[in-house]
Amino acid sequence: MSKIVAITMGDPAGIGPEIIVKALQSDILKNIKSVVIGSADLLKKQLTMGLFNNVSFNIINNVNDANFSENVINIIDVKLADIDALQPGKIQPQAGDLAYRCVKKATELALAGEVTAIATAPLNKEALHSAGHMYPGHTELLAKLTNSKDVAMVLYTDSLKVIHVTTHVSLRNFLDTLSSARIEKVIKIANDFLKKVGISAPKIAVAGVNPHAGEHGLFGDEEIKFVTPAIEKMQSCGIDAIGPCAPDTVFLQAHQGKFDIVVAMYHDQGHIPLKLLGFYDGVNIAAGLPFIRTSADHGTAFDIAWQGIAKPDSMIESIRLAELLSK
Repeated sequence: MSKIVAITMGDPAGIGPEIIVKALQSDILKNIKSVVIGSADLLKKQLTMGLFNNVSFNIINNVNDANFSENVINIIDVKLADIDALQPGKIQPQAGDLAYRCVKKATELALAGEVTAIATAPLNKEALHSAGHMYPGHTELLAKLTNSKDVAMVLYTDSLKVIHVTTHVSLRNFLDTLSSARIEKVIKIANDFLKKVGISAPKIAVAGVNPHAGEHGLFGDEEIKFVTPAIEKMQSCGIDAIGPCAPDTVFLQAHQGKFDIVVAMYHDQGHIPLKLLGFYDGVNIAAGLPFIRTSADHGTAFDIAWQGIAKPDSMIESIRLAELLSK
């Protein structure tokens, strides 16, 4: 089977429809086979924004009916409840529900082997919740849909890769639930993921929790209680894990090539350095799923939704990487 990427629309009130259309007209993706999972009528409304350049739609029910000719966008249509009531840039239950149904459909196709990877446009967590789908984000939703127990978020650029012990939880909850077992799992997921994408002997840096990685307990004991034991356990399993490393320097060291990936302890510890260095070309990858899933590394950008000014760079890169990394 040739590689086929399913692209989910994300929240239709955000920039997802726009960046998908722009991305699929990029020369970078012209040889990549893809199928969009989303509202065909909503994508057609992009015509009013002048985003299309000799593009035709092929609305299909099955991946086998796709036409991978140049300038053809294949769409498996997922109906929006009331397209006329959709308000760009607003949180709406019907938008959250559409985003959920697109991910669910794409997951079904991937598990059935009809597509080899998924690239997701951004969804809005509040809209998702308002529709009754109580997931913190894509990673947790995909873990549930695939019954995957050990999943972690990877932020990926050519020069910096970061994987997270925790993501969409409060700092208080993170501190209260931190464990060596979870850190061990994430180190192993990082090692397996890097090998899967072609790095034969991964070198993994593990960030500390506290300033200067705790300074041997001076600024906190989480490193002593949780981080160091996890690193030592993984080292005993033959994984090249180093740390705990000072969080204020380890990301620069990885960016300069000293490490292949950094294990970040919580959301902002990993997101801030990566988005500073790769906001437009960074890609979000859910490691630990039975297939490759990538995503644009930014949100729904409600403030500029449906204005025709959103940049598709991260979406382009996520589709490119989904195809490149998939088997």
